[in-house]
Order: sequence, then C-alpha cells, then structure tokens
Amino acid sequence: MVGTNMARKKSEDSDEQVNRPVVKPFRFGFLVHDVSRMRRTLFDEVMKSRGVTRSQWSVLANLTRAERNDGMMQVDLSRIMDVGKVTIGGLIDRLESAGLVERRLDANDRRARRVFITDKGYEVIAEMQKAGTKLNKSILKGVSAEHMRITENALATVKANIRQLLLEE
Repeated sequence: MVGTNMARKKSEDSDEQVNRPVVKPFRFGFLVHDVSRMRRTLFDEVMKSRGVTRSQWSVLANLTRAERNDGMMQVDLSRIMDVGKVTIGGLIDRLESAGLVERRLDANDRRARRVFITDKGYEVIAEMQKAGTKLNKSILKGVSAEHMRITENALATVKANIRQLLLEE
C-alpha cells in the first residue's frame, strides 16, 4: 500500500496478531494552511498597535499587488479577497475614513469608482513591509537559503497547478 505502514496489532476478538495499515495522512494542505494562519495571526498582532486590522491590511496589501496607477474596482477587490461586496464596501469605508485610501470616478465608466491608496496609506504599507521583513527573519530562523528556494519553487508550482485546475472547471 502506498503511503501506509503495516502495523502488528492484536485482534479485538482474539489474541492473534493482525496486520493492519497505519495511514499517514497527506499533511501538505494542513501545513500550508496552519503556517499561513499562524503567520497572519502574528502579523495581526504587530499591526494592531498601528491601528490597522487584519482585514484592512489585507485590503491594502491586495491593492498594492494590483494597483498600476489606475486603482482597482471594489468588485474586483471583493473577488480577489473572496468576500462579499457589502463587506469590502465597509472595509473601504473605514480605510477611507482613516485617510488610507480614496475612491475616484472611473475614467471609462462615470458610474463606477476605483479605489486608490493615498500617501498616508503608502506610509502604513511601508510600516507593514518593515514589520513583515522583521517577522520573516524570526519565523524563518534556521531555514537555509536553499530550503527557501526549494519551498518557494514548490509552492509556485502548486499555485500554478491549482490555478490551472480552477480554469478547467
């Protein structure tokens, strides 16, 4: 049997020994999920002192990845973050009230608004990056550069495979 070891175990009905497989579950998904969740929790603690919630820093981070000086539509941000339109609207309202983002009319569709990061928002993002760099040094302690390269390559391949599977659906 692939991925299992045979263990000798007494039968419950008798004293005879019975070979039964010991299943070793595939832990990859659990490890990726746990590491990601735990890292977010640590980062959340660091950013809390700066007055930015996990959801808010997640919006800012996603805006930096997508922004090309033309902002981003709320509906696109909602899709990327996998949250509802009402949820993303509330998050952007709070970020806008704090002066971290602003909404502007879309150049092509006057009914639509795009979300842009403000100068103050970029200051918070710089703090996030600084905190992230410091945090990464701590959490990657003892991991060699070679292991990091291998891990990043493996995760990039897994991500591409998942993206392809999603496109096939």
